[in-house]
Amino acid sequence: MHARFQHEDFRLALERVGSAARHGAADVGEVRATCARIEDGDADSWLGEWTATAGSAWALAATAAARGDRAGALAQYQRAASYYATALQMIAYSSERERELDLWRRQRECWERAVELFPVPGEPIVIPYQDTTLPGYFFRAPDSRPGERRALVVLNNGSDETTSQMCPYAGAVAGRRGFHWMTFDGPGQQAMLFERGVPFRPDWEAVLTPVVDAMAARADVDEEHMAVIGIGQGGYWVPRALCFEHRFAAAVADPGVLDVSRCWKDDLPDHAREPLRRRARVAFEREMHLAELLSRGLRAEMESRARPYGIRSGSRYELFRMVESYALGEEVAQITTPLLITDPGTERFWDGQSRELYERLPGVGELMPPGADERIFDWLEPYIRAGAGELKVRGGR
Repeated sequence: MHARFQHEDFRLALERVGSAARHGAADVGEVRATCARIEDGDADSWLGEWTATAGSAWALAATAAARGDRAGALAQYQRAASYYATALQMIAYSSERERELDLWRRQRECWERAVELFPVPGEPIVIPYQDTTLPGYFFRAPDSRPGERRALVVLNNGSDETTSQMCPYAGAVAGRRGFHWMTFDGPGQQAMLFERGVPFRPDWEAVLTPVVDAMAARADVDEEHMAVIGIGQGGYWVPRALCFEHRFAAAVADPGVLDVSRCWKDDLPDHAREPLRRRARVAFEREMHLAELLSRGLRAEMESRARPYGIRSGSRYELFRMVESYALGEEVAQITTPLLITDPGTERFWDGQSRELYERLPGVGELMPPGADERIFDWLEPYIRAGAGELKVRGGR
């Protein structure tokens, strides 16, 4: 299936839905059939075909639920959520960007129906955060008794992963290993963005610490035995939070990200990158305006990428300067939590940053190839079992 597309974004999106199939959240046959109908590089084709496949799965889920087939309904709702999430990954480049909120809500509804149908149903939760709350989901280990105290794995998604993608990504493995797990929507993510308009923030300790506080307050969570996994841009947010939040027994950055803005700047032509480096606002705005006049796709991409950062002025200079604040500096020396960093090597977004972050860690760390969820948990599990209060020196650095 991977060879079906030459377009890099299509290939990356296909990898995600293909991974979901390993845990029952997608069907390989349906994925193959959908891909066969898509024109490579055509975002409208991608959006239309994945939306159609998602709608078919949703209809089958409703039929199964009506006849009392709980397992069948669960399988179809999970697939529908995955397929809607896959459709959304290209909507910024399509001619139907106005459908984004509707499709996101469909994805979310399918996910929430699936949560209710799991053999051990998930628990929707609210996490106190400043003067509002963050929505989340808590899942107890399938072999645990209600209220039983267990270790916990926190899944911190990235800039565009949906909440439903956290289950096949790592939640299913965490449950199989006997851990409770949870995930949440932070500022700029999912419900916080689509429903409330709350943007990202670079100081993620202000987000993850309230999550830890809420989980530690639960009677069924062993607060000395918690781990956190950051996915995508979560590979920046989690290490940033770890500089100040030291209660986790271990953590994963998948992959490691030192400077979010680096990949943004790498995509710029030289004649735009140079005025940004010189802080020449007028010249940079002019170069970006000209580039966007020549590329409808670039304009759509900039508009889509600006929204979660809270930049509504249309200024590309303000956007890039904001993204530059999402970078790790000397505070990395304060990380005391053992940290596993997946290293994708040469790839589009975070080229080389995993190794750079690893080399700056002051304590226990390890590099590992990406996409190996069982291997990630092989590394995590001894630290989780040992707990945050133990001396953890094992392998790695």
